[in-house]
Amino acid sequence: MIRYIYASQLDAHAELAAEMFRDRAAQFRDRMGWDVTVDDLGWETDQYDAIDPLYVIAEDEDGHHAGSVRFLPTTGRTMLGEIFPHLMGGAPIRSPLIWECTRFCLSPKAAYGKDGAGVAQKLLLGGLQLGLEMGCTHSLGVFDRPMVRVYRRLGWSPEVLGSQDGISAGIWELSEGVADHFCGALGIDRAEAKGWLDASLSTLTPAATPVALPVRA
Repeated sequence: MIRYIYASQLDAHAELAAEMFRDRAAQFRDRMGWDVTVDDLGWETDQYDAIDPLYVIAEDEDGHHAGSVRFLPTTGRTMLGEIFPHLMGGAPIRSPLIWECTRFCLSPKAAYGKDGAGVAQKLLLGGLQLGLEMGCTHSLGVFDRPMVRVYRRLGWSPEVLGSQDGISAGIWELSEGVADHFCGALGIDRAEAKGWLDASLSTLTPAATPVALPVRA
């Protein structure tokens, strides 16, 4: 299952949020060696988690965090706009039709298990379905250069906009055809994928002011 949750709504999903942030630490600090901030409880968070991003979260069969990705509108603050503008020639992309996608994360169980590719494809489908519902045309992201090969294997390659020191910026075109491709790869129909989002739409409301993350547990 895919859940769509704004940061300001994570208190209602405290255990899932804790698993997500701990799995981010396991991936970005422990497996990839990134210089990220991890607190005493093992949560990896940054300044963009505090401005009410929208998370797309894949759950396993027991309801635990299997993978997640974070979305922010490019009309506001973004990682590429503030930290990596040089990857786009110093001119950040800003458009209501383009959202930034960052912190693409798989839980250790998914990353090292036989279902890792399926979880990754489900996350990409969930994000794609979200973008199409919102009327977006593209998604923008920053990633380690080797991820280009991973995205190609998964079946949705970005156009690389720029690279430096092993980090790349890329842009993905959103299309119904790509969504159909992922549904076929996952063995589900579009109605099921749309149902994930429909189940969240009634409560999917961003906060009016900056948010605090859930109480650590």
